[in-house]
Amino acid sequence: MVEDGEFKGWSTWRDEPFEFETAGPFYFRVDEKGPVAAFRAERKHMNMGGVVHGGCLMAFADFSLFAIAHEQLEGEYGVTVAFTSEFLSGPAEGAYIEARGEVLRSGRNLTFVRGLITGDGKACLNFSGTIMRRPIRPDQ
Repeated sequence: MVEDGEFKGWSTWRDEPFEFETAGPFYFRVDEKGPVAAFRAERKHMNMGGVVHGGCLMAFADFSLFAIAHEQLEGEYGVTVAFTSEFLSGPAEGAYIEARGEVLRSGRNLTFVRGLITGDGKACLNFSGTIMRRPIRPDQ
């Protein structure tokens, strides 16, 4: 649980170095509308065109798959096995980036998720993906 700053009270996966240290940090919680993931667009997230880099949005969408499906995964480890996205617009530096979505189906091994990322309320990226549950290997 984050203890201070803009995302105080939100959760994050600090043990995911790419999502927490490199691409993010990204955050998630469940509010009155359901699961939500978010971050604030910083200079490091921008491309030469002055908007959030598409790769950053895709990395955030992948993070968001797991945030949206967090309750269905029940603390189990999973990996993304399929992912699609469509770019709709590019948010500017300083924008509040948010992802919301839904679990379409969750079975024993596969969970199907779709969502939408917005920047300051404007649609940026439509995405969907499939998560496969995996046991955590003892050597990890």
